Amino acid sequence: MYFEIRPIAWYLLLAALPLLASTSFAQTRDLGTKGELLDRVAAVVNEGIVLQSDLDEQVTLISQRLSAQKLEMPPQNVLRQQVLERLVMQELQMQRADRGGIRVSDEQLNNALRDVAARNNIPLAQLPTALESQGIDYAAYRDGIRKEITLQMLRQRDVIARINVSPRELQQYVDKQSKLPSNDNEYNVSHILIAVPQAATPDQLDAAAKRSDDVYQQATKGEDFARLAVQFSNSQTALDGGTLGWRKGPELPTFLAELVAKMKAGDVSEPLRTPSGYHIIRLNEVRGNTQTIVEQTHARHILLKPTELLDDATVKLRLEAIRERLLKGEDFGAIAQATSEDPGSAVEGGDLGWTGPGTFVPEFEQTLQALQVDEISQPFRTQFGWHIVQLLGKREFDSTDELRQQRAFAQLRESKADEETELWLRRLRDEAYVEYKL
Repeated sequence: MYFEIRPIAWYLLLAALPLLASTSFAQTRDLGTKGELLDRVAAVVNEGIVLQSDLDEQVTLISQRLSAQKLEMPPQNVLRQQVLERLVMQELQMQRADRGGIRVSDEQLNNALRDVAARNNIPLAQLPTALESQGIDYAAYRDGIRKEITLQMLRQRDVIARINVSPRELQQYVDKQSKLPSNDNEYNVSHILIAVPQAATPDQLDAAAKRSDDVYQQATKGEDFARLAVQFSNSQTALDGGTLGWRKGPELPTFLAELVAKMKAGDVSEPLRTPSGYHIIRLNEVRGNTQTIVEQTHARHILLKPTELLDDATVKLRLEAIRERLLKGEDFGAIAQATSEDPGSAVEGGDLGWTGPGTFVPEFEQTLQALQVDEISQPFRTQFGWHIVQLLGKREFDSTDELRQQRAFAQLRESKADEETELWLRRLRDEAYVEYKL
């Protein structure tokens, strides 16, 4: 039994950091001359660090995984540099999340752990014992999950929420997708990114172009694509063999959609230039998707956000008081307009319209699915703040123009997310102070 939660592809489980404290000069001097070196700094990242113990642990874990997957191991120095750069990028993101006040509540964390246990068909109470049987410390595992959710929330705030989709762009996208057979297909895609700095010199551009062509030639001559990704790719998916996983056609990154639609399983594309660098694509497999009917829900909600002055407990109490007013007959729409902090729905009285599965974050959808029509939920927490939601109706809905528009908006935004994430990560890296110590 293997326990895993992967809200985003670049999750690493970090061990607890060793702590060494000195109580006097004499003790410090004695430790320095006679003691054993416990750890070293692998990299300085702004005001933070990456420890060699973390680097060694991750190199070992990834080596074991690559070996279990029967992937050819890259040279040790290449693997260590790939892992170190990933740890640096994680540290940069965690620093940004901390500065931005992003916090994962215990309730969110427990919900994620409950999902892990459910996927492995065990109660949450048995999860620590099951993890221990695999040699995994439960406290460290919880910290790792909390960290991954934090990174997911940061990406949602800094990347996804800032992707704009204009009405004209949406209509053009719908028209284009209606002419492509890929709407009903899913694609298993892998890719290699040869990154290009934002202010690249001609020599750097030429070197990246030559390297991408060399990797492409190796891939077309039968070299294992996953091994090439581990060794050469600068993408966050490199250590996963470059895999993007299964994507519905419209959910593919924008710059790949038309290219992949023309490929057959097993094909490798020529290097494709984008602002983030050169991409080499391999289409691993294609499968059809015949589902056409979805269950939609109609709901409205009120959102309140914690601040430095209003903690979670205070906000929750405010929503409980609002819920009591609603149960006594006050108008939901009027209260939502006056109090809700969701700019998209507040002006509509909190109305979220008819939506299909996958529209909302898991905590919201789970709460919504548990409600009866007209029932108002107790306050609950998501990454956006505290909500109460009322279910107004449910219906079985075919793939009409309205549904296609809703799907198209989500797909178009998601298709931009990979490229925007890579550019965002490059900017974080370019603006950071990083000093390697090894």
